[in-house]
Amino acid sequence: MSPIFVALDTPDIHRAAALAREVRGLVGGVKLGLEFFCGNGEEGVLRIAEGELPIFLDLKLHDIPNTVAKAVAAIAHLQPAILTVHAAGGREMMRAAKAAAPPTTKVVGVTVLTSLDETDLAASGIAGSPAEQVERLTDLAREAGLDGIVCSGAEVRSAKAAWRDGFLVVPGVRPPGGDVADQKRVVTPRQALDDGASVIVIGRPITGAPDPASAIREIEATLSQSKEDARI
Repeated sequence: MSPIFVALDTPDIHRAAALAREVRGLVGGVKLGLEFFCGNGEEGVLRIAEGELPIFLDLKLHDIPNTVAKAVAAIAHLQPAILTVHAAGGREMMRAAKAAAPPTTKVVGVTVLTSLDETDLAASGIAGSPAEQVERLTDLAREAGLDGIVCSGAEVRSAKAAWRDGFLVVPGVRPPGGDVADQKRVVTPRQALDDGASVIVIGRPITGAPDPASAIREIEATLSQSKEDARI
């Protein structure tokens, strides 16, 4: 199965469904985030699921343990392949989320958003670099019994070294020469996988392309290169 999940970051259900049809059979699944979920709710998720693509439900849940557990239980019938919670919510919150999720759902803890850097962390009272914060939250997520974490490509190598069997999701991935937009810590798809990513999330370079299927094939071609060729 392809490690690529396409981010369908749009509230337009028709646009999302059309994109899902275009990428079916070419990628490992699709990611539906807050923008999509707030615009379309559970019915929208079920509409996309009709395409028989695994669903990554990126809701980044963050609240007291009981509330998060009830929220996870409320969407359990959607059977997402992957579900996110904020690792900063703490050990008990993550433990409650995992306990409430379907057995087939990988619950992963979001560590440091790819739009944040050390200056942003300092402004919110968090000392140290993003890498240091990712390390702390990775340890917490593993202790809480989650399946893995979400981190940027800049930290995935160290996360893999610390959690060999962890399910590591890397968002903010951009093809060589791609526009980084609002992302601050990005890597190429090939680099993310070489460094230990289990899944890579790519949005605008695919969904904004004139031909999303061709964009996927071009990215897949870089993944099949030898490491030596990829450096050229």
